[in-house]
Amino acid sequence: MLKIGLIREEKIPADNRVAFIPSQCKWIQNNFADIKIIVQHSEHRCFSDREYTMAGIEVREDISDCNILMGIKEVPVEMLIPGKTYFIFSHTKKLQSRNRKLLQAIIKNKITLVDYECLEHDDGTRILGFGFFAGIVGAHNGMMAYGERTKTFHLDRVNSQKDFRHLIHTYFGLKLPNIKIAVTGSGRVAHGVLEIMNLMGIHETEPDLFLDKKFSYPVYVHLKGADLYENKKSGKYGRRDFHANPGKYKNLFRNYISATDILMNGVYWEKDIPRLFELKDLEDKKFNIKTVADISDDRNGSVPCNIGDSTIENPVYGVDKKTFAITQPYLPGSVDVMAVGNLPNELPRDAARYFGEQIIKYILKDILKGDSEILNKATIVKKGRLTKHFDYMKAYATLTS
Repeated sequence: MLKIGLIREEKIPADNRVAFIPSQCKWIQNNFADIKIIVQHSEHRCFSDREYTMAGIEVREDISDCNILMGIKEVPVEMLIPGKTYFIFSHTKKLQSRNRKLLQAIIKNKITLVDYECLEHDDGTRILGFGFFAGIVGAHNGMMAYGERTKTFHLDRVNSQKDFRHLIHTYFGLKLPNIKIAVTGSGRVAHGVLEIMNLMGIHETEPDLFLDKKFSYPVYVHLKGADLYENKKSGKYGRRDFHANPGKYKNLFRNYISATDILMNGVYWEKDIPRLFELKDLEDKKFNIKTVADISDDRNGSVPCNIGDSTIENPVYGVDKKTFAITQPYLPGSVDVMAVGNLPNELPRDAARYFGEQIIKYILKDILKGDSEILNKATIVKKGRLTKHFDYMKAYATLTS
C-alpha cells in the first residue's frame, strides 16, 4: 500500500494551496486500490479538513507513516521528516541562495526530493505548474493598479471573489480607456494573461500596428520569443539556440517602451538571458510604461524594476524613475510594480483543482510504479545524494562550516 500524505504548508507567508482537492482524493482511492491518501490537519488550507472528511479521506496530524509527502512550497528545515520522499516546489534548481540550507538539510536527512518544476514531457515542456492562474491573477492586479493610478476605472481584489467563475462576473460592464498593453511570454503565465485580456474585451493587435497606430479602444500585443530576441550576428531567432546560448542574443523590447502603457511580463528568465530593458531606461523620457505586472517575478531579472517582492495584501509598490528606490505606489515620477510570488493563492481552489488534474493525468501512475524517466529526471536528491541530472549543484549543496 502506497500512502501519500498531503502536508500542511508551513512556509511564511502561509500558502493555502494543496496538491489534491477532496474530490480528487476520493477519485484516486476509488480507482487505485494500492493508494491511500492521508491529509495533515490544517487551519488555513483552501479546502477545510471537514471537506476532506466528507469525501471519505482521513485527516490527522501525524503523517510520519506515509511513504510520499506532497506539498506545494518549500518545507521549513525543522519540519522535514528524515528518509521520506517529498514532492514540492523547492526553488533550488537555479541555485537560489535563500533555499540553499533547505537542500543541504534534505541531503543530510537522506530525503528524496522530486521537484514539480522539473517534471517535463519528452520535448522539455513542463508538466505541472500554477502559471495559468498566476497569469490570471497577475493580469487582473496589473489592470487594477493602472486603474488606481489613472482613476479611469476600478477593479476589486481577486480574493474578494469566491472563485474564478465569480471573478469573471465582475468584468461585465467594465469600460477601459484606450490603453496599450504588452504581454510577453508563451507559456502558462501568458495564457492566463491572455484569458483576462479577452474577458475584459481588450483587442489583440499586431506588433507593427501596436507601435505605430493610435487606437480608439484598448489593445494588447502578444510578444513571443521571435518578437523579443534576435541573434546579435544573424539577426534571427531560434528557440533551441536561444535557450542554449542566450548570451548571443539581444533584446528587442526597447522598441516597445515608448508605445506601452502596461507591461504584463510572463517570460522565463535566467541570469544570461537579456533583460527586457535596463533600470537606467526608466530615466528616458520615451519610457511610457506606467504599470509593470512582473508575473514571472524574478527579482532584478527580466524586468529590472522588480527590486523586491510585494505581497497579496499590498501587491503594488512604486519605483522612482530617477533614484530607482522603492516608493509608495501611484506617485508622479514613478512606475508601479506588481511582483507577488504567490499569485495563485488568490484563486487557490481553482489553482489546486487544475494542479491535481495534471498530476492525475501525467504523473500518478509513475508515482505508483515508483520509477520512470519523467520522475528520475525530476529527482534532484535521491536518498540524500544529488542525482546525475543535478551534478551542477554540488558546490551549492555542500555544507559549509
